[in-house]
Amino acid sequence: MMALNPINQARWARFRHNRRGYWSLWIFLIVFVCSMCSELIANDRPLLVQYKGSLYVPLVKEYSEQTFGGQFATAADYQDPWLRKQLSENGWVLWAPVRYGATTIDFNTDLPFPSPPSSQNWLGTDANGGDVLARILYGTRISILFGLMLTICSSVMGVAAGAIQGYYGGKVDLWGQRFIEVWSGMPTLFLIILLSSVVQPGFWWLLAITVLFGWMSLVGVVRAEFLRTRNYDYIRAAQALGVSDRSIIFRHMLPNAMVATLTFLPFILCSSITTLTSLDFLGFGLPLGSPSLGELLLQGKNNLQAPWLGITAFLSVAVLLSLLIFIGEAVRDAFDPNKAV
Repeated sequence: MMALNPINQARWARFRHNRRGYWSLWIFLIVFVCSMCSELIANDRPLLVQYKGSLYVPLVKEYSEQTFGGQFATAADYQDPWLRKQLSENGWVLWAPVRYGATTIDFNTDLPFPSPPSSQNWLGTDANGGDVLARILYGTRISILFGLMLTICSSVMGVAAGAIQGYYGGKVDLWGQRFIEVWSGMPTLFLIILLSSVVQPGFWWLLAITVLFGWMSLVGVVRAEFLRTRNYDYIRAAQALGVSDRSIIFRHMLPNAMVATLTFLPFILCSSITTLTSLDFLGFGLPLGSPSLGELLLQGKNNLQAPWLGITAFLSVAVLLSLLIFIGEAVRDAFDPNKAV
């Protein structure tokens, strides 16, 4: 706090005054850190193995079955009851709290898939035999990372376009607005569906397509701020003194526009996560088998006899989006000087 100037200290005080947004930020950070450490929380491989006096780290290195007294040179299957008994009799094993990965199928069960929650699968299994809790952890990480990357890329493009239009005005602004009007009218969802029949959808492919058609959200805000400040006396004085356009845009005008821009970022992140979830739910998102919140929602719709799938997926998406909305409201209040603490 000592490094903040008085204006930012007042903004931080207004942010903390919004208790709902302040605690939502901490909860979101905890969820984000847990999802980033998914391999340490949910994994079908042991974190650490001590076998006959030697230490092994299956989490980062693949070992063959022969390493642990087996007959085959293939990769060790740590879900095999024989291998588990071999490891327990000749040393010790440190497992993750959830002994299933994102793509692990639970074959050691007599219940049909999807199976209800149990001591072995805390949130049950899905229709493919995957552990629901593990897939939620990995799916949350993919959703947050996709949303963050989409938010950053689209914000940079939108701020750059809005700054150029607002600063130069005239024909640049006129032709820029006409292009944005045409480009924003493109049916993004239908284009993604059409392209999915030609190209195998993946994380980077979806990110590129969504950035290509979703960068216009901040153009209007930044453009309006630049159009307002370009006629200020200090801007005209800088131009008269021969200061370069680049220096004026980045040092004198952009900081003013960033105040309005930052208040929109949590809502853009929320929209980005919703976009990926919707595409996965419709079947045009990540490749088949990838952990995804939208795919889990689809399984809940297709398996109404297993209500834990739909309820778990709905709560996961609802809580994540609600946290981002509450954080966005707190950020909006923080940058509003009329909000008294």
